[in-house]
Amino acid sequence: MEKGVFLAKKKNGDIYFRASLTHHGHHISLGSFITESEASEAYSEASTILNDNTISLTTPLSSSLSFEKKVSLINLRDNKMYFKNPIYILPAYFEYYYSEDYILKFDVDDLFYYADHKIMKRGNHLFVADYGMQINILSRYGIHNHSVPGKDYIFVNGDMTDLRYKNILVINRYKGVTRLEESGRYIYIAKIHINGDYIIGKYSSENEAGIAYNKAADILNSRGVSIEFERNYIDGLSSIQYSSLYNKIKISKKINNFNCSPADIS
Repeated sequence: MEKGVFLAKKKNGDIYFRASLTHHGHHISLGSFITESEASEAYSEASTILNDNTISLTTPLSSSLSFEKKVSLINLRDNKMYFKNPIYILPAYFEYYYSEDYILKFDVDDLFYYADHKIMKRGNHLFVADYGMQINILSRYGIHNHSVPGKDYIFVNGDMTDLRYKNILVINRYKGVTRLEESGRYIYIAKIHINGDYIIGKYSSENEAGIAYNKAADILNSRGVSIEFERNYIDGLSSIQYSSLYNKIKISKKINNFNCSPADIS
């Protein structure tokens, strides 16, 4: 058997080959292969990467190793840290290589989270698996699933792959709340959807609008509307402060006087 290559057997009895190596105390699996020669080539390529500083992330190599593994090995060589996920550390941030041409940038504060959580993509949504659930990675910035890019949040430098905190500006944090500029100042409009959008009111602060949405949802549910409205969690308020604002906030007459029809119940 070639160096770094090991014979393995599937449950059905089929033979395959695994390749692995040890570098600076890290035991690294290089993958599974159909033939011994493919596994040996992967071992040889990995050894070359770890011992040749001229090989970069853009250096073309054979197809024996996955691109993800190549990134992990080059990061180990250059930064003395091995991650199972395709991460490369730079002085002020790190890159996560979803693919060769789709590279995400993150703050170092998120390094160990993404070292343990593999990023997946469905359509335009990036997510990780966490405790058996699919978690949208934008939720780490306070961005909700219903949020619309360009309206509820923006990428300051226009780069949607730059996920560093300073590059993400959240405009509308709360469900049903939209910030608008009116006469040189910001106002916050709260709306709720019941077979169409109903305006709850205009408010001077984002917190007030978020609470107004919650209050409208409570009123509608108490009147028989069975829609499960997602309530807003209001940051930085004690229960006493929340209750005080909740009681003071005015709601539109259309909500307060809403008559529930069968279409609204179903």
